[in-house]
Amino acid sequence: MVKKLLFFSGCLFWALLSGCNDHDDNPVGTSHDSMFFIDYRDLNGGSDGMAVIELDPESPNFGNISSRLELGVGVLPHHIYYDYFAQRLYTTALGGSYLYQIRTVEDANGLPTLVSATPINTGTSTVGEDIFFTSDNRYFVTFMGGDGSLKGGSVGVFNATNNQLIKTISGSIDANPNTFIMYPHGISISAEKGLMMVTSTIHPDLTSGVGNTCTLIDLNTYEMIETYTVADSPSDMSSPVEVLLLRGQFPKFALATTMLGGDIWMAPYNATTGKYDAFTKAFDGSTMGLGWALEMYMDNNKHLYVSFGEPGKVLVFDISELPTLKLLRTLDADEGAHHMVFFKTKSGREVVAVQNNLLNLPNLNSGTITVVDVKTGEKLGKVDLRNRYGILPESIEGTGGPSNYLHH
Repeated sequence: MVKKLLFFSGCLFWALLSGCNDHDDNPVGTSHDSMFFIDYRDLNGGSDGMAVIELDPESPNFGNISSRLELGVGVLPHHIYYDYFAQRLYTTALGGSYLYQIRTVEDANGLPTLVSATPINTGTSTVGEDIFFTSDNRYFVTFMGGDGSLKGGSVGVFNATNNQLIKTISGSIDANPNTFIMYPHGISISAEKGLMMVTSTIHPDLTSGVGNTCTLIDLNTYEMIETYTVADSPSDMSSPVEVLLLRGQFPKFALATTMLGGDIWMAPYNATTGKYDAFTKAFDGSTMGLGWALEMYMDNNKHLYVSFGEPGKVLVFDISELPTLKLLRTLDADEGAHHMVFFKTKSGREVVAVQNNLLNLPNLNSGTITVVDVKTGEKLGKVDLRNRYGILPESIEGTGGPSNYLHH
């Protein structure tokens, strides 16, 4: 159940529903609900890092960056998360140390300020991607590069109190082609079922290999249970990028987006077998001229928000009657539509801010953040970080706590 929910406020807490997000010294729930953390890459050869940006189009400071934290040249910070209790802030990275805890404070005016980054030892695992925090003091990180081998990939298990690595979960496709971990990116956990699932996306160099599966893992023994094909055929390299195990109040399904397939897939939970049945395609992006299906977010009305990098859209679905996936509306963003945050403007309009960039890939790297009214679809504002600051946004998160209902 939800512990605390402030609708589109930027300060959302989830107990059994979430467990996927971490802040250090500043209290959650302060008045800066329209200020957000972004990971960014520098386009001029400088240091990559994190920043704090104002995103309320009704604010005179709209688009202003008020704080920056440099992480280093080529670090490429990639995804921002809060811990389970929304007290600590983390970011993964494609380079550098691959995983960092971020210290923040509030300045004299109560505004969030980035202070420092502490690297976390990831053992042999490289190329940090997604994180999931659980209520029992653990967190799990996908490492798309694994140990650096051609078909590598791993999941790191960490102690959430001291950030110590507990275990590295890995399994080679060469050793067992039926059950393996390779190029993991997305991760989702259902603690109530004791299950974790990770995607097989693409080799970090984006050319040496592509995946088309999701692997189910026992949350407590760390043993792999089953590897599922999430593609039209075994030869279809669909590149599943994110997975979401619906839990709590939501229908008991696993959802997955395919980056190169551009589709949404789903698999029902089978209480008899204690795992999920086969994945089937629930939405074909090509029917609407869409490609690069990326992130998934839920709201408590059983609405699913999915970003499509091409041509840059967010589709909103009703999932109350799964396996039927009913399209409610389409929101315009920019090329590379990716991560999202939800909040209210000063006048009370419910909006989503969409970060538009994926790895600086051609036609997916607008470098903007668009703010859209979730009810009317009206574009209320845009920040062009590429031209204004010489940076590209990589991900986005609230400064007062997780700015979403349920991400993964």
